[in-house]
Amino acid sequence: MEGKLFIFSAPSGSGKTTIVKTLLEKDLYLEFSISATSRPKRENETDGKDYYFLSADDFKENINKDEFVEWEEVYENRFYGTFKSELERIWNQGKHVIFDVDVVGGLNIKKKYPDKALSIFIMPPSIEELEKRLILRSTDSTEDIETRINKAKEELSYAEKFDIIIINDKLEKAIQESEIAIKEFINQ
Repeated sequence: MEGKLFIFSAPSGSGKTTIVKTLLEKDLYLEFSISATSRPKRENETDGKDYYFLSADDFKENINKDEFVEWEEVYENRFYGTFKSELERIWNQGKHVIFDVDVVGGLNIKKKYPDKALSIFIMPPSIEELEKRLILRSTDSTEDIETRINKAKEELSYAEKFDIIIINDKLEKAIQESEIAIKEFINQ
């Protein structure tokens, strides 16, 4: 079995992380691709499990060494990226890679692996609902929420470039649609 790539992208607060975590619990031979980031670690996060946390300088050094499949400076000095070694680690286990990445990063991975990757855009029901979810999540300052909403408006314009768009108005339905899409792509 040749490993495939499943790319989940969405504006922050769309529910993609919840969907990805649920899919990982199902019997789909998926393994989470741990991204690298230069953003500060949140209280409930673990280095090497949720992200590989790097300083901005260390991140830039890895860029210069060509260690990433893709990377992006999402906000000033806030980098996110996928180590090439991460894909090899997962494929060597005989599993498929599942990504929870920003929109541009997702499209960059799809460009590099056009036949092995399925890109899925998780669409929020509305910008208002997205803002409500971000506020209820209570992990970001008011200023950060405003930044994320502005970024979300831009990210929504990329949705049509993805293989599949799933509207997350009902979480269970979005998970089910995602699972069906993954099974179909594995069996191609």
